[in-house]
Amino acid sequence: MDALVNLNRRELIKTTTGVLTGLVVAGSPLALIARGAAWAIDLGALTSAEGAALMAVTRTIAPHDKLDEAAYALVIQALDADATKDEKFRATLKEGLAQLGSGFSSSAENDRIEALKKIESSPFFQSVRLKTLQVLYSNPIAYAYFGYEGEAFSKGGYLRRGFNDLRWLPEVPPEDSGPLPA
Repeated sequence: MDALVNLNRRELIKTTTGVLTGLVVAGSPLALIARGAAWAIDLGALTSAEGAALMAVTRTIAPHDKLDEAAYALVIQALDADATKDEKFRATLKEGLAQLGSGFSSSAENDRIEALKKIESSPFFQSVRLKTLQVLYSNPIAYAYFGYEGEAFSKGGYLRRGFNDLRWLPEVPPEDSGPLPA
């Protein structure tokens, strides 16, 4: 605590810009549906109500109670970006959300599951499911939640980085473990 922190001009600007951006973005309408830390996304093709409904859809498709809402927000952002570029996809999203009804996002989880089961073969559900799996499980927020450290090649590979970090298995005698590469 006694150490003095020296920031150069660039570090100071980066730090304060990030903090100010976070404070400004937290005032966005989508920030109201976040349960966790403050996050927000700008929607171009979708309304805030549609974003909230899609948030409920993605949380129902891939339920992780303690995963930060920001990870799910990245899925909504990707869906919105696709809907902005493709009018047909936008119509598919809006039709699917209309099928689910306006009370979908506030309904109980079992009711949401039943509603999604009814439309699981629709292009809407399949598109949202695919995008959820692609985006949700390929971002650093989810990596941290699941304990995934990322690919190992750039860090020297798995062999010397805990590949054999299996605390729940007994130690293998060296003569049975095989040769280690040099």
